[in-house]
Amino acid sequence: MTILLLRSGALLDVETGEYAEGDVLCADGRIVEKGPGLQAPDGARVVELGGATVLPGLIDAHVHVTAATADLGALTTWSPSYATAHSARIMSGMLDRGFTTVRDASGADFGLADAQAEGLLRGPRLAFCGKALSQTGGHGDSRPRGTRLHDGHQCCAGLGRIADGVDAVRAAARDELRKGAHHIKVMAGGGVASPTDRIDSTQYSMDELQAIVQEAEAANRYVAAHAYTARSVSRSLRAGIRSIEHGNLIDESNVAEFVEHDAFLVPTLVTYWALKSEGREYGLPEDSWRKVDEVLGAGLAALETAHRGGVKIVYGTDLLGGMHRHQNEEFRIRSEVQEPLEVIRSATSTAAELLGMSGEIGTLREGARADLVVCDGDPLGDISALADPKRIRHVVQDGDLV
Repeated sequence: MTILLLRSGALLDVETGEYAEGDVLCADGRIVEKGPGLQAPDGARVVELGGATVLPGLIDAHVHVTAATADLGALTTWSPSYATAHSARIMSGMLDRGFTTVRDASGADFGLADAQAEGLLRGPRLAFCGKALSQTGGHGDSRPRGTRLHDGHQCCAGLGRIADGVDAVRAAARDELRKGAHHIKVMAGGGVASPTDRIDSTQYSMDELQAIVQEAEAANRYVAAHAYTARSVSRSLRAGIRSIEHGNLIDESNVAEFVEHDAFLVPTLVTYWALKSEGREYGLPEDSWRKVDEVLGAGLAALETAHRGGVKIVYGTDLLGGMHRHQNEEFRIRSEVQEPLEVIRSATSTAAELLGMSGEIGTLREGARADLVVCDGDPLGDISALADPKRIRHVVQDGDLV
């Protein structure tokens, strides 16, 4: 049994926003005790913090750990072993940046999740959905106009699978659930990185969306939807979808719908900033790069609208290729319209609620998983303590100093 004692830290309770000076004792992967002057058990590893801030391990609820290039269509041609090698490197970097749990929003599968859980690769705990469901010509259809055939075989890398019609989407959802999906991802509107759709399009009929939700709920899982516009978000929420990804073009009319349906919004503002400045360097096709402007400027205003209206907001980044290194920059961007504590909650307690892991992760409560981040400085006063990965001193995952 691994025993770790973090001594003399400033422990941040993300629910109250208050600090308490003290120690944290971790054993067998759990937080077993907190308080000042704890006695170190025999064999414990003791780490002196000197007053550094301790907060729960960070959670990024919108990542693509297989997206080693911004040319998402090219992923379908990669060898699975080659894609896995890239994923291992990407996941290792996420852990070093303080993210001890991530929710993959399409691309990762049970193999990567099992490998991480068994210690075969280092990285965040992985909540995966397999491949996102897309209509023909939707955001998950990576075929250019001149290509007719789509190879949806399990061995092929890629983020999406095509299914049209109620029976087909039921079968596709059931197949992803069969393989252990933590949630189902559906493309409910147009996107930047897809070659043949418009960002302002709605995708899937209401009957199809509702069928997908029914299958997820039957398995005690939920559906996350890619959606930008107020219209596509509204359709998704009315269909029973629990998590809206991006939502850059929402308006005031959506706020009441989020609250009514107890749904979550997962903005991913940093990816548009990164795609605009570096996307082409990392493989984003020219046509997709030109679509970035349609959502880039609106994202911060949408976040402010949702925050002001009491929507439950979760941390997400959606970075691709070499841009994964900007993962912590989302903290700085959101702090332009949110208080630092609210941004921190989005990456801890609120994210844990979305993942169905409240009390397990995203908290420093005794009995929770011992996922911790130690940073230099006070992130409540200066969010750069988290936005700058160089200021993250230690990362603890399942009680191990990693």
